[in-house]
Amino acid sequence: MSNLILIRHGESLWNKLNLFTGWVDVPLSEKGVEEALNAGDLLKHWRIDVIFTSELVRAIQTAMLVMSKNCSGIPKIEHENGMMKEWGLIYGEDGERYVPTYKSWHLNERYYGQLQGLNKDKAKKIYGEEQVLLWRRSYDIAPPGGESLKDTAKRTIPYFKEKIIPELERGKNVLVSAHGNSLRSIVMHIEGLSKEEVLKLNIPTGVPLIYEYHAGKLKRMGYLYEWGYDKSLHIK
Repeated sequence: MSNLILIRHGESLWNKLNLFTGWVDVPLSEKGVEEALNAGDLLKHWRIDVIFTSELVRAIQTAMLVMSKNCSGIPKIEHENGMMKEWGLIYGEDGERYVPTYKSWHLNERYYGQLQGLNKDKAKKIYGEEQVLLWRRSYDIAPPGGESLKDTAKRTIPYFKEKIIPELERGKNVLVSAHGNSLRSIVMHIEGLSKEEVLKLNIPTGVPLIYEYHAGKLKRMGYLYEWGYDKSLHIK
C-alpha cells in the first residue's frame, strides 16, 4: 500500500489580488507561506518518497515548505535530459538523504490566455459577468487564447498515468504540488466525476488531499486537517 498526497499551492500574491494567474509565475503571499507550513506540520511524520510539481514557483515553493517540516529527506530537483541530468547527480552516501523532485509543465495551472493578469471583477465589466462565469465554470469552453478544463485534462491525466501511477505501484508515497484546475482534472479522473460534478469541485489552498493506493486502485481518505480527515470532496 502507498499514498498519494495532492496539495494545491498556498495563496499566491495574485490570488490575494483576485487576478487571473494561469501560467504567470507568481510567488506565494505571506498567507500562502503559512498555509504551506501548516500543511508541512500535518505531513511531518508521513514518509514522502517522491515529489511532483508544476514548473510554476508557487507550486514549487509549497512543496519545499511542506518538506521543510518533513523527516523524509531534502527535496532535490531531478533534471531528466541533457547535461543538467549528469551535473545533477549526487555521489556518495548523501544521495540517500534526498527526495527526487520532478517539475513538469503538464501540471501547470490552466492557461487563461487573454484573461491572465486581469482582475476578475474588471474582466466581468469588459466581457460581461455571464461570459466570464461561462469561461471559468464550463468544462469545454476556453477563454480567448486560453485552455478549457477539458484542454487542461488532456495534458494532466496522461502525465498522471505515465509518471505518477508507476511510482505508487512501486510502493512509494507521492506528493503532488500543483494548482486548482490541474488538480481538479486529476481528481475528476480518480473519482470518475462527470463534467457537471467537476465544475462544482473546489479544492482549498494548502490542504493535503490523501488517497491510498492498493491493488491498482486509489481510495480517497479525505482532506487532512489537524483533527483528522474531512471525507467530503468540497463539491459546492
